Amino acid sequence: MAEPQAHILIVDDDARLRALLAKYLGDQGFRISTAGDAAEARRQLDMLTFDLLVLDVMMPGEDGISLTRQLREQSRVPILLLTARGEPDDRIAGLEAGADDYLPKPFEPRELTLRIGTILRRAIPADPGPSTEADIVRFGAWRLDLKRGELQRGTETVRLTSGELTLMRLLAERPGTPVSREELAEATGQAQERTIDVQVTRLRRKIEDDPKAPHHLQTVRGKGYVLWLN
Repeated sequence: MAEPQAHILIVDDDARLRALLAKYLGDQGFRISTAGDAAEARRQLDMLTFDLLVLDVMMPGEDGISLTRQLREQSRVPILLLTARGEPDDRIAGLEAGADDYLPKPFEPRELTLRIGTILRRAIPADPGPSTEADIVRFGAWRLDLKRGELQRGTETVRLTSGELTLMRLLAERPGTPVSREELAEATGQAQERTIDVQVTRLRRKIEDDPKAPHHLQTVRGKGYVLWLN
């Protein structure tokens, strides 16, 4: 069982599936709230703090990917997307929107629990406390706080998702040394290495002056990715 008493919001327009997931995850030790659509989810998010969202993609009105994209503008709450559309391009769209993971329907309940546990273990506490110098990595004009999951350049602050922070932590531990896509995928709990490429693309948009010609986060053909601190 993953983190006990973590508060999860399940957002799905299928009332039967919502009830089944709520009961199953509740039996696993989680606190559960539910919402039937994006509008109801927003109302709950305005009132309560959640440790993770389990979010259906195919909902009437605002879909899960659109909601994920909007939430990422102001929050780094972990998001696990569920959908009957399991094609690679659909998974990529979810990750590009800022989701932490993506689980196609139908799925085994135990796999859902394991993925939730993986995400929660990576998640950043709401108040992680003061950072020490050991928590700080500097590259170029950027200051990366590994404890708080924040990038700073001057007065600009950029928040990272838990998956992005995991990638940056692994790369920052070995600056100047390529880290394989396979190792990065394993560390972030991703089954497909292509999802790492998507997260690297998102990171480059955040840290590079020109994401198409990256200076800090570079690809090493046949070896993986490397972070340069200069």
